[in-house]
Amino acid sequence: MSGPQGAQLRTAIASVHRICPEFAPVQVLRRSGRSVLLVGTTGRSTAVAKVLLDHSPVWAERVRHEIAAYRSFVRHRPPVRVPRLIAADPDNCTLVIERMPGRVAALHRHPAEAPPRADIRTALGAICRLNAWRPPAGTFEAPLDYATRINRYHELGLLTDRDLGDLQKLLHGIAASAGRSGMGQFCHGDALLSNILLSPAGPVLVDWEHAGWYLPGYDLATLWSVLGDAPVARRQISQIAQSAGPASRDAFLVNLMLVLTREIRTYETAVQRSMHDTTPAAPGVAHPGAAPSGEEQRLLLRRLHDDCQLARRAVRAAVGTR
Repeated sequence: MSGPQGAQLRTAIASVHRICPEFAPVQVLRRSGRSVLLVGTTGRSTAVAKVLLDHSPVWAERVRHEIAAYRSFVRHRPPVRVPRLIAADPDNCTLVIERMPGRVAALHRHPAEAPPRADIRTALGAICRLNAWRPPAGTFEAPLDYATRINRYHELGLLTDRDLGDLQKLLHGIAASAGRSGMGQFCHGDALLSNILLSPAGPVLVDWEHAGWYLPGYDLATLWSVLGDAPVARRQISQIAQSAGPASRDAFLVNLMLVLTREIRTYETAVQRSMHDTTPAAPGVAHPGAAPSGEEQRLLLRRLHDDCQLARRAVRAAVGTR
């Protein structure tokens, strides 16, 4: 609790006490340059407090979005287990929720080894139940503007001119289908195995800062992107995505291209940052955007590029059938 890091931690605890005076901090669960997660007690219960340290507009909006999601879950219960909201302050970007028992389905965003099939099956089942949920209109927003994201990736050189045209064609076809049947799907928005806790009482989904309405298959695309060493699970996910017809298949492919492009951009940026940042991290403090290093990093990026090429070919084949 001493030094600059200690002062930051004391400020975070004070923010929690303003909305939850009975919170008694026990442990720092995770700390980055953007936020800190504290484990503590509230009476007889165990709680997790999330406090934003970087109040830039993008990160502040994410925490406020997550708080809004937890507040919505109080009134409209989703078909999956979620932590109970204890207290929240959107202005100071502070959130206190129940700490749920269970083990994380995967410790890393991209697991180095394929998780057990039973764990993947459990996680996929929870995601599919969530995607079938239809919360009341107006409860959640659409966090992703597809046309804007595609254009931005194209301007950054992450998508080719052919990619731009193909994805725009698929979006146009999906929009035409949506006019007839409605194509929105409620998604977690960050359906990583590291955001799923497995317990005897059932899986628990955490970190809802991206929740909302997406084109169908966004969560499936996210899960597919991190299961590079689980080809059987990937085939199952693809089959689920295609089972609802061509429009859902096309939506899944658009999502997959955007998710994989984002992952490539994230990890390539992390590599560049690590090459220029020679300042050692403080004990227990990870650099923002920390990623695997050395050979792990190289292999992951190669796999992501291979996956993106595979998705690119599938997109072109889908355009050819329209």
